[in-house]
Amino acid sequence: MAEHDMVGASRSGRIAAHLFLILGAVVVAFPIYYVAVASTHSLQTILRPPLPLIPGPEAYQNYHEALAGGIGRIGGVSVDRLLLNTTIVALGIAVGKIIISMASAYAIVFFRFPLRMAMFWLIFITLMLPVEVRILPTYKVMVQLHLIDTYAGLILPLIASATATLLFRQFFMTIPNELLEAARVDGAGPWRFFRDILLPLSATNIAALFVILFIYGWTQYLWPLLVTNSNEMNTIVIALRKMISFADADTPWHLVMVTAVLAILPPVLIVVLMQRWFVKGLVETEK
Repeated sequence: MAEHDMVGASRSGRIAAHLFLILGAVVVAFPIYYVAVASTHSLQTILRPPLPLIPGPEAYQNYHEALAGGIGRIGGVSVDRLLLNTTIVALGIAVGKIIISMASAYAIVFFRFPLRMAMFWLIFITLMLPVEVRILPTYKVMVQLHLIDTYAGLILPLIASATATLLFRQFFMTIPNELLEAARVDGAGPWRFFRDILLPLSATNIAALFVILFIYGWTQYLWPLLVTNSNEMNTIVIALRKMISFADADTPWHLVMVTAVLAILPPVLIVVLMQRWFVKGLVETEK
């Protein structure tokens, strides 16, 4: 009897846990669903609450207008141009951060040079300096180098990453010295050791960091807002803010919702496609 009660209590606990998780998923997913539904309705329907909770008939027209026609409040720039800009910026930031972080961590761990640890701590201290602290001198440098309204101006100031350098350093320190000695005996130089040994071993770490850094680059707001004057160079996050007016009647809400949905899709796609590598890179301890 006692055993039966325990089994029943265990089953009830599992059901309660599943219900709680389902409720949490609904709470998180409902705003996204609401935006997706709104993107399929006309502006008049959106401005006349309550908004229907089922998709409307204007999906093709809304998405075609946003992707091909251009949006007046952002200078007639189409959403496909905004997506291209944001993709280039996010990929440039993610790839640039990984390359620079791996190179700096490799130098700090495997090379012996004066002030090596001082350099590491100098990099580490930059974690305490948010972008807002160094944004004015950085902007001045971009102006002097004529990099305003360029992809280089959007990407270069954001590609240094103390966090990624620290993570790669910690991983490189787990590489056995015997592996390094074996590579030396085999005649492998620094570049060959990095390319043939460290790079393959770091694949899961790179994948996990790429997902995080891509989303970081995709959602940037403050720096792109400062370094771009032309609507043609806006990222999709900046364009979303520009599309919204203080007066509801002046805001093309149907196009705002379409742009929001298209802004969500690439990061979600990256996470879905790289989920296995992302999880493996976070939890794998044996190398």
